[in-house]
Formats: sequence, C-alpha cells, structure tokens
Amino acid sequence: MSRHSFASFSCVRVRTAVLTLTAALLLSSCQGGSAPSGPPSETSSTTASPTASVSVPTASATPSAPPVYKPADAKGKAENVPVPVMPELAKENSEAGLEAFIGYWYAQLSYSYETGQTEQLTPLSRSTCALCTSLRKGVESGWQEGRWIAGATIRSTSVEADFDPTVSTQVAAVQVIQEPIEIRTPDGSLYQEPTAATNSASRAALTFEDQRWLLIDLGLLR
Repeated sequence: MSRHSFASFSCVRVRTAVLTLTAALLLSSCQGGSAPSGPPSETSSTTASPTASVSVPTASATPSAPPVYKPADAKGKAENVPVPVMPELAKENSEAGLEAFIGYWYAQLSYSYETGQTEQLTPLSRSTCALCTSLRKGVESGWQEGRWIAGATIRSTSVEADFDPTVSTQVAAVQVIQEPIEIRTPDGSLYQEPTAATNSASRAALTFEDQRWLLIDLGLLR
C-alpha cells in the first residue's frame, strides 16, 4: 500500500470514528444521558388510558308540602288562608268580566272575615257604598283587642247581570251564602251570640272606570 493510500485510509477511519462518536453522543443526549443497562426493551406505542367518568348525583331540594289551611275555631285563628287572586277576566268591561269581579269581591270579603285584613277589600268599592263600608267596619271591629272571627266564610252561588254597554252603571243580582259568624275573645270564649247563617240575595251596582270595576252600591233584595 502506498503512503498516499494509507493516509487516505487513515483519514477515512478517523472520519468514521468521529461520525460514530457524534452519533453516540446525539443518541445519548436524546435518551437523557447515559445509555440504559441491559438489553434494549422493545419499542411500544404509548396509548393514553381513558379517564373513568364518575356519575355524581345532583343534589335536589325536596319540595316542601304546601301550607295546610286551618279554619278558625275556639282554640285559635284561621291559618294559611288562601289569598284571593283577581282573575284576568274580572278586568274586562263585559258581562262576563262584571260577573267575575263580583265573585272576586265576595271572595275578598270572606278573606277579610277570616283574617281581619281589609286592605285589599277597601279599594274595590267607592266610599259612597254604605253597605260596603258597614261590612268592612264590622270585620275590623270583630278583630279588635285580640279577638278573631270564626266561620263567616262566604260563597256567591250565582250572579245575574243586566249588562248594558250603553250605560255607565251596571246592575246585577247576587245570591250569597254565609256561614254563622262567631267572634272569639283571646281566651277562646264567645264575645257575643253568634250571627246565624244566611242565604240572601243582593242587588249590586257597579261602574267601570280607569280600566277597572268598582262596586258603588250594595243592598239586600227583599
């Protein structure tokens, strides 16, 4: 072998050694430093394990039972008396609206007897309605000084209106049933003799103004 050939062969060996060393260093750095001891492990693809879903029950509040209505008696006042709600029909200027309003008015009067509250009853009639005012004051008097009223619930069983859209005042005949009225003192005893139950007919006069009905007169039919 010539000197030139030997030199070329030596350069190839050096270059090959350098390349081998460089590859080893690169491989070592990619594997985080030192090469692992022992036989190389088989390469396997890493698959993310599915995350287990856990169903957590949603907490829900148990609906509470509605308050139970208890009528008044000698032991105490009425409890949880349903508050009358004016139906939408009672806001209409029509025969059906008139009849619905009268039913609502008597429902409010019955509520006032049972609770002593007349705030919602008062604005439903004019101050010139004498019987309306008398009934309201009778309720308020019965509830003074710790007293309460038992019984006295009212039902308007029928309403017959003589509706005429050309006039400002409408008239209706109303059949009303009321239970006996008992006024009880704070110790539960009777304040006075109970008022007997009634089944009577009344004449109601009403007007529709400011987009609402008003009771302007009320009287018993004989």
